[in-house]
Amino acid sequence: MHTETATMPRKGHVMVVDDDELFLESVSTNLSDAGYRINAFPNGADAIDFLADQNPADLLLLDWKMPGITGIEVMQRLRAQQVDIPIIFLTVLSDQIYEEAGLLGGAVDFVEKSRSFSILRRRIELIMGGEKKPARFQGESTQAGDALVLRYDSHRAQWKGLPLNLTLTEFRIVAYMVEHRDRDVSYREIYDIVHGEGFMAGDGEVGFRTNVRAFIKRIRQKFRDADPNFTQIGNYPGFGYRWRDGAEQ
Repeated sequence: MHTETATMPRKGHVMVVDDDELFLESVSTNLSDAGYRINAFPNGADAIDFLADQNPADLLLLDWKMPGITGIEVMQRLRAQQVDIPIIFLTVLSDQIYEEAGLLGGAVDFVEKSRSFSILRRRIELIMGGEKKPARFQGESTQAGDALVLRYDSHRAQWKGLPLNLTLTEFRIVAYMVEHRDRDVSYREIYDIVHGEGFMAGDGEVGFRTNVRAFIKRIRQKFRDADPNFTQIGNYPGFGYRWRDGAEQ
């Protein structure tokens, strides 16, 4: 069973999954009041069935720790079914190892439940609103070297003619590095693409570096799935990363 709220034109369609009835109601009501269409689910199995029935949604807010099917298991089942909906994990856990596991598994963000609703709403806006796409590239495509094509109108990327299954956040990270390929890009800059400028990780500098490393690891793997010899994303320990055109340098 699930509940739905939709009474007027919406900003987007968000699914919320949490076994805490009060938290589920609170988040769903706040998001509905903010202009989103909402489907609320008390467990992961119902959410999986909803998406398996080809019901569209733009974003999934998913409780990490639930009885029965956990949040990470929900994500794994959806990815196995080729459902690539962006996922934000909701959690009361603060240990960084859980965040890295979620990001490496395919989530785009990880928000502690103790954060205010305004922070959660801002994360959703960043993921769904396309605010990090440079205005000069809207509706266009750009090419880096002879191999990478970025299509800003559809947030799709190709490497050596092969499609890359990048999430929206991953696309933005790659695009930012390509646009600034004349210099090193810091961990903080990449973290801001994901979370918004000025957001502070729970574990400070260590936290946001771990977060960024998880994203870069997934991005590199997707490129290497298309090209085992991919080396264009260089690492500068203690600072960040750089996109390198051409072959290994």
